[in-house]
Amino acid sequence: MNELASRDCVPCRGGVPPLKGQEIQQLLSQLDGWKVVNEHHLSKAYKFENFREAQAFVDRVGNLAEEQGHHPDICFGWGRAEITVWTHKIDGLTESDFVLAAKIDALEVPVRTASGSDPV
Repeated sequence: MNELASRDCVPCRGGVPPLKGQEIQQLLSQLDGWKVVNEHHLSKAYKFENFREAQAFVDRVGNLAEEQGHHPDICFGWGRAEITVWTHKIDGLTESDFVLAAKIDALEVPVRTASGSDPV
């Protein structure tokens, strides 16, 4: 398990600046296949064999989000799911966003990233 995945998400109370530049790159280097979009949010696409596998993955992500109190945007359909994460309270990225991304990747669900790499 990745070190980030062993941490818990910490609720953001606002009043802190979003991560930028090198802070983002340092945390991103600990993730596999996630993209940072406009220094605002993290995004990753997953591919599956069918709708049922995608739905099972989304259910696992939803349960994890509830456990962590940190809720990503999820878009899914037949054979695909896309996860987008950011901290709404500050409209940008915090360490908890990277923690949640690592925890999502640690879920024991057979998935392939959109790039077609081996199962996570």
